[in-house]
Amino acid sequence: MDNNISSENQEQEEQVVNPWEVSAKGKIDYDKLIEKFGCQRLDQSIIDRVAHLTGRPPHVFLRRGVFFAHRDFNEILDAYERGEKFYLYTGRGPSSEALHLGHLVPFMFTKYLQDAFKVPLVIQLTDDEKCMWKNLTVEESQRLARENAKDIIACGFDVSKTFIFSDFDYVGGSFYKNMVKIAKCVTYNKVVGIFGFTGEDHIGKVSFPPVQAAPSFPSSFPHLFAGKHNLRCLIPCAIDQDPYFRMTRDVAPRLGYHKPALIESLFFPALQGETGKMSASDPNSAIYVTDSGKDIKNKINKYAFSGGQDSVENHRKYGANLEVDIPIKYLGFFLEDDVELEHIRTEYGAGCMLTGEVKKRLTEILTEMVERHRRARAAVTDEMVDAFMAVRPLPNMFS
Repeated sequence: MDNNISSENQEQEEQVVNPWEVSAKGKIDYDKLIEKFGCQRLDQSIIDRVAHLTGRPPHVFLRRGVFFAHRDFNEILDAYERGEKFYLYTGRGPSSEALHLGHLVPFMFTKYLQDAFKVPLVIQLTDDEKCMWKNLTVEESQRLARENAKDIIACGFDVSKTFIFSDFDYVGGSFYKNMVKIAKCVTYNKVVGIFGFTGEDHIGKVSFPPVQAAPSFPSSFPHLFAGKHNLRCLIPCAIDQDPYFRMTRDVAPRLGYHKPALIESLFFPALQGETGKMSASDPNSAIYVTDSGKDIKNKINKYAFSGGQDSVENHRKYGANLEVDIPIKYLGFFLEDDVELEHIRTEYGAGCMLTGEVKKRLTEILTEMVERHRRARAAVTDEMVDAFMAVRPLPNMFS
């Protein structure tokens, strides 16, 4: 993004974060990203407020700073406190058959938000986007969208409060009207500035951003929100999606809508270390929800970057470097127990606990999690997918 601004070219080379590419020479500098994107850090006062308003402990992803940045989340909480409702919007670009753990993070968190605030949710499957960016056929993109929908449903969403749609099936009518209104507000220069499109990109790419922007406005879903044009929208997503919603927030007031609020996560690091997010093109960079217990154990033991020392003697003497240790980072995402996590961090950092022991504990947790997901997904039938994707009113969506 901002590729056309020369002063940022040097930084651009060191750290690239946009919806299609995430890379860095070292670790991603999230402070620099917040400053560049212009969002805010989620502080403890907001987390405490969420706990107070929902009457339940904050999700582990909030407590541990996995979701770390936001735009106008306070305004959503203010409105909620006044008795006003909102809706959630998140999505998935269906480019692969199987999801990895990084793909599950926003859905796990969105389920918590849906349960805690008791609000409806729309989930966009951008099969059109992947057809254009990944050179997939229309039919293959549509097939992958349905397969991915099964994994999303397996996260436990409430069918009475959730509408899943694919762009190829749903775009039209009121949704398309909003796309056109958005498109008229964004110049070509602006879209190049935000997304870094070049003269080599086909026009499908340039015209896509309004498709991802439109679900931020309630009138795009007349079967759900007829007469509720003032409803606010909260978008949980990874921070690489921020450019789409900077554009959306820019045009919202001109169209008479609230700006969508965002709550944004860090990237789930690759097994090999923290230079970006997991790559679907490198199967050994990620744990997939289709991996067997044996696969998971092998990947963690063989590929998970360790901050432990090169010999047991040195490890006992110097302890592990927790800053670079991937098993510790993964435990930070998925080990619910704060006390156990702190114990492991202390013991491992002091050299009392060895890398093998930490990897063993991580293997147990991820194996159980993936097994649980696989059982839930196996129970998702085509009829259930049809039910979630049916264009229908949700009379109990706020109850």
